[in-house]
Amino acid sequence: MTKRLEILKGSLIKKETLFDEKLQDHFKTGAQGNGQPRNDKRNGQATLNKWDRQNNTLLNIKDGIETTKDAIENEEYKIKRIEKTKEKLPTIIVEMIEGGTLTQWRKHPTTFFVPGVDKARLYYDVKKKQITHKYSRQITDKDQYKTFGQTFNKLAKLINI
Repeated sequence: MTKRLEILKGSLIKKETLFDEKLQDHFKTGAQGNGQPRNDKRNGQATLNKWDRQNNTLLNIKDGIETTKDAIENEEYKIKRIEKTKEKLPTIIVEMIEGGTLTQWRKHPTTFFVPGVDKARLYYDVKKKQITHKYSRQITDKDQYKTFGQTFNKLAKLINI
């Protein structure tokens, strides 16, 4: 489970708890009206307005819960997509991802970053079964270039036969 998924699930629990509390408050307020707020000459409209505000609050919280559920579903889809892509990758790349030498891009699971290197990225073509690099010319620091080059050369030597 990713950190983002943990945060989303925690947020969902908080929102559902808040919804339950507000719903109980709404029921208590309804009981205070004694079922006849419209007949109350002094405070009837104020009671109805309070019920409307509470109802709107409940609807807003419910919308937030639905949004969080959709975000959780989306996050779980991304995790499954990454796991499915890892099955197609060579074992050396999977080992480097798990070891922290490479970082897999969630948006494009066949694209990888080398930690500590700006802009440049590695791309694995699943159909051709080759590793290539992109944006490597934009690396200005020699140490970053050296790190990126070593990582790419190691992978290219093992994958690009």
